[in-house]
Amino acid sequence: MSFFYIKALHIIFIVTWFAGMFYIVRLFVYNTEANEKSEPEKGILQAQYKIMMKRLWYGITWPSAILTLILGPTTLYLYSNTIPAWMWAKLGFVLCLYAYHLFLHKIFKEESKGIFKLSSTQLRVWNEIATILLVAIVFLVVVKSLLSFVWGLIGLLAFTSLLMLAIKIYKRSRDKKSK
Repeated sequence: MSFFYIKALHIIFIVTWFAGMFYIVRLFVYNTEANEKSEPEKGILQAQYKIMMKRLWYGITWPSAILTLILGPTTLYLYSNTIPAWMWAKLGFVLCLYAYHLFLHKIFKEESKGIFKLSSTQLRVWNEIATILLVAIVFLVVVKSLLSFVWGLIGLLAFTSLLMLAIKIYKRSRDKKSK
């Protein structure tokens, strides 16, 4: 019975972790775009985004990532003594997700210091990395098959291509409106 409670908590913290990662990148985009504005608007916006980013990152995203990391292996331990092949693939994507999280932390630290290395367009692309990893992980967990994973990977590549195309179209549309 405790397995289901732990699994439910694991899923809840996965959801809050993803929510934090999706939203923090949007805040990075807005903060970067505010950097292009003139004073006093720039200073007011960036001060507010800095507060919002700090609260989101340390109050929701990091705790959720840590609790996901604790509850995931606990769930796996309670679930089975053997780890199926699809789970190894999922764990590979989860490892990529933690690497992505750490990269976001680097951006968070830089933007908190007023360092803007990525453009708002580049940040929009980075925002889709979490989407791609989410799709891959959910499909593996639900389908539980490596053969289906191959087809899912092909679909994931097509999905990724469509996302990148949508970002380019959005940028062109936005650039036309600003002229």
